[in-house]
Amino acid sequence: MRIVAGKYRGKKLWAPEGKDVRPTSERAREAIFNILYSHLGGDYSNMNIADIFAGTGAFGFEAISRGFKSVTFVDINTMAVEKNAKLFTTEAEKIKIVRSDATRLPRIRQKFNMIFMDAPYARGLTEKVLEQIIQKEWLAEKALCIVEVREDEVFPVSDAFELIDEREYGLARILFFRLK
Repeated sequence: MRIVAGKYRGKKLWAPEGKDVRPTSERAREAIFNILYSHLGGDYSNMNIADIFAGTGAFGFEAISRGFKSVTFVDINTMAVEKNAKLFTTEAEKIKIVRSDATRLPRIRQKFNMIFMDAPYARGLTEKVLEQIIQKEWLAEKALCIVEVREDEVFPVSDAFELIDEREYGLARILFFRLK
């Protein structure tokens, strides 16, 4: 697993062996950032992103490589993301790691322009976390939420969001929502 593009293109990330962690594939990450480019352009220097259910942090580190202002990683087990954060010592001020059950997010002061979520498939966790980020006011005005679910998973869209794009990559379906 490696960073696809940007300042750290080609940098290898650490991933634990086994099936407990399922990083978003390089192909899917590249496609997501291409879609973001078409919606937002290429300047991410003022964008703060939260990578929820971060696992290895592959998506968030890809965002750092592409110039995002900051990334906050959230996971109940932060070992993998902490190990990978050590590979980005020159970006330490842009990286925050929050050890938390994503279904019980803490209140924080920062507002995020973008949220990326790749919850364990078909457990209803994504819906719970979307409710949490609205209730606890994690989102900036018109924030984007990018959600990865299994391609056959039924996913009800909250009235707070507008679906702006949807793509399938192998077993994954990626949904792009904008906060209304």
